[in-house]
Amino acid sequence: MGGGGSALRVCADHRGGINWLSLSPDGQRLLTGSEDGTARLWSTADGQCCALLQGHESYVTFCQLEDEAAFTCSADCTIRKWDVRTGQCLQVFRGHTSIVNRILVANNQLFSSSYDRTARAWSVDKGQVSQEFRGHRNCVLTLAYSAPWDLPGAPCAEEVGGLLVTGSTDGTAKVWQVASGCCHQTLRGHTGAVLCLVLDTPSHTAFTGSTDATIRAWDILSGEQLRVFREHQGSVICLELVNRHVYSGSADRTVKCWLADTGERVRTFAAHRHSVSALKYHAGTLFTGSGDARARAFDAQSGALQRVFRGHAFVINCIQVHEQVLYTASHDGALRLWDVRGLPCAPPPRPAAPARSRSRLFSNKVGCAAPLQPA
Repeated sequence: MGGGGSALRVCADHRGGINWLSLSPDGQRLLTGSEDGTARLWSTADGQCCALLQGHESYVTFCQLEDEAAFTCSADCTIRKWDVRTGQCLQVFRGHTSIVNRILVANNQLFSSSYDRTARAWSVDKGQVSQEFRGHRNCVLTLAYSAPWDLPGAPCAEEVGGLLVTGSTDGTAKVWQVASGCCHQTLRGHTGAVLCLVLDTPSHTAFTGSTDATIRAWDILSGEQLRVFREHQGSVICLELVNRHVYSGSADRTVKCWLADTGERVRTFAAHRHSVSALKYHAGTLFTGSGDARARAFDAQSGALQRVFRGHAFVINCIQVHEQVLYTASHDGALRLWDVRGLPCAPPPRPAAPARSRSRLFSNKVGCAAPLQPA
C-alpha cells in the first residue's frame, strides 16, 4: 500500500465545487471553473490566486487556459474569453440555447459542445459563430479536433479545414468537416452515452469511452470500428492516451491500461473505493482522482500503488501535474497542491504492438483524388 502524500497548500477561495482545472501551456498559471459561477487564475510559482473572473450567470462547466487568454463555458449558455493579466472579460460568445458542456481552443478557433444537441466553431478573435454542427439526437458532451496538417494522408484535408470529433449521449460519435459543417462519418456501435474521447492524430484514430462499459477505436476517415476494449464492469468515465497505450478510468473503481493498436489489456490499477473520475500520466507515474475523495499515484509500468493523497471531502473532478507538484480540484470547492517529489521518474512505456496491427489503422485511407464524402 502506498504512503500518504504531503499537502503543500489548500486553496479554498471558491464557494462551490470546482468542475474543471486547466494548466497553461507555459506552466505558469492554473485556471479553475466553479459551481459558484466564477473562475480563478492561480500562479504555479506560489499557489496564490492572481485573478477572479466574474460575469457568468450560472455555474462554470469547463475551462481552458492559454498563455494569453482564458476561456470558460457555463450553464448560462455562454462562453467567455478573459485577459489572464487583468482578469477582464474580453469577449462573450452567445448562440447556444442550453448548457455549454465543453470547449476546445485550437488553430485560432474555439469549438464548443452543448446540451442543445449542437457543436459550434467560433472565431477566437471576433466571437462569432463560423460553423454549426447539427445531427446529434441528444446532448453533445465531448470534443476533439484534428488540424489539416495532422491529416497528411487524408484527401483534400486543407479544404475541409480539419476534422472535429464529437461524442454524445445519443450513443454515437460524429466526425465533422470543420469548413463545411458536413458530417463526414457517424461512428455507431456503443449502446450507451459517449462520455469521453481521445484522438490519436498520426493514425487518424479516435478512442471513445461509454456508459456501456466499453472503449472503442475508430478510423475517423473511413468510419470503421477498429476494435472494442471489453473488461470494465461499469461506465468508462475518462481516457488518457500515452505512447500507444490507452488508460481508462471507470465507475467499476479501476483503471485499465490497454495496447492502443491491439486492444489487449496489459494492466489493471485497483485500490480505488469509488468511481475513477480523473486521470493524468506524468513521467512514468499514473495519477488518478476518485469519487472516494482521494488521489493516488501508481507506477505506470508495474501498476504498484505508490502514494495516496488524502484531504478532500468530495469527488476529485480534475487533476494536473506541473514539475514536482500535483494539483487536485474537487467538488468540495478546494484546489489542493501536493508534493510529489520522491516518486520514480520513469520513461513512458514502449509500444508493444506488432507492425500488422498498426497497418490496420491506415488500411482504409483513400487517395487524394477522392473527396471526403459527408455521411
